Amino acid sequence: MAEEKIKGPASYFPSIEKTYGRPIAEWKALVRGRLPAKHMELVAMLKTEHGMGHGHANAVVAHTLAEEGA
Repeated sequence: MAEEKIKGPASYFPSIEKTYGRPIAEWKALVRGRLPAKHMELVAMLKTEHGMGHGHANAVVAHTLAEEGA
């Protein structure tokens, strides 16, 4: 049986971990530490404070907020 391809924001996770050298759990913890905040405020924080690209930041925030039920 073929392995199912990861879709959505999580598809970015291997690249994020490789590019920025931190596990996804740490990035999610940073996002959760800033809640409550708006999606784009969280994206901006990852971009400005941690140098993350927009697509990667958006993926981390979207996935984290979905887990939080926000």
